[in-house]
Amino acid sequence: MLMRRNHWMGADMRLLSVILFFVEFVRGAVLVSLLPIYGARTLGLSPDIIGIAISAHYITDTVLKIAIGYLLDRFSPRLIVQISLIVALAGVVALQFAELPWMFIGAAAIYGIGMSPLWIVCLTRVSEEHRATQMGFLYTIWLVGLGSGPIICNILLDYSSTLTYNLLVVLSVLAMLLSFFMKKSKQTSTHHIPIKAQIRALREKLASMKQLLPGMILQTTGSSMLIPILPGFATHELGLSGAQYSILLTVGGLCAVGGLIPMGKLSDKLGGNRWFLVIGFIAFALGLYVLAWGLSFWYCLVIAVGLGLSYSAILPTWNALLATYVPPKQEGVGWGLLSTFEGVGVMIGPILGGVIALWGGETAVFWTSAVLFGLIGLYYLTLKKIGVR
Repeated sequence: MLMRRNHWMGADMRLLSVILFFVEFVRGAVLVSLLPIYGARTLGLSPDIIGIAISAHYITDTVLKIAIGYLLDRFSPRLIVQISLIVALAGVVALQFAELPWMFIGAAAIYGIGMSPLWIVCLTRVSEEHRATQMGFLYTIWLVGLGSGPIICNILLDYSSTLTYNLLVVLSVLAMLLSFFMKKSKQTSTHHIPIKAQIRALREKLASMKQLLPGMILQTTGSSMLIPILPGFATHELGLSGAQYSILLTVGGLCAVGGLIPMGKLSDKLGGNRWFLVIGFIAFALGLYVLAWGLSFWYCLVIAVGLGLSYSAILPTWNALLATYVPPKQEGVGWGLLSTFEGVGVMIGPILGGVIALWGGETAVFWTSAVLFGLIGLYYLTLKKIGVR
């Protein structure tokens, strides 16, 4: 009993992890497969409408994170998750009736609202003792779900769009039903902290973490700016076939997923937030820079392994570091605020990548992204200390 009680992941975290997997599986399938393929093939929508719908999803998801965090500090996380997953289910269900562009965009925006709270709830359940380890586990679930959703649904869409859509609805319903088995969390205090006091505490935290803000925005910008040009770069610059491109993505993703928990545990053991970030960011920058050389497939495969492992070093350590800046008893608001700052990069990155590709070519996007990640790594190398605990 004692060993079970001291295990690094409790029963509630395991349940949240299962829910997170279903939710991210559906999200990945919706954003990468359903909206682009189902929207164009079945609903006959134009690419610009589909692009706006995807942006609408990310905007509502990001903007609402602060508000959701505020609610999480006042209401039961179980209630918030239940309501959000019901809203997410409504967004998925609405897609089948979205024959008009504004309805399609609206359904995607509603789906973004439903997706907003779950990740923050997971972050607020991470323990102080095993922060990086649990972060690594959560990101493993996130990456596996987000990656497997599009792969499976792309295959299913070749046979039946109805079957694919019904699968996503069923998984959304299952995630919503599982949320009713979450523990009824008690509030951490008998009184609420006044909003002015919360704002003052958060302002003080933001002032103390100003050294991290550039990295928060630039790393999400640098990674998301690659999204719109990756397929074209693989075909035009690397000369890869569709199968080779899929192999690279799979290998890189598997290395990232496989390295998350070991890297998280190693970070917990060594307490080396700064060096994990420095090495991870610089290694990721070098990988992107070399990939832009246009090497053969086998060289690219080695680079993909390096990029995946670098990513696994950055993610759990970075989020464990951010956790040190979340004010006590304001976890919901704190994580909501931090997630919103990181979300800014996701919103502007794809646009920036498209503009740079138009101006200087797809290779220039890789070089720019590599420079951003390299600067982040060098910047944290110059800092004597990061983190406040």
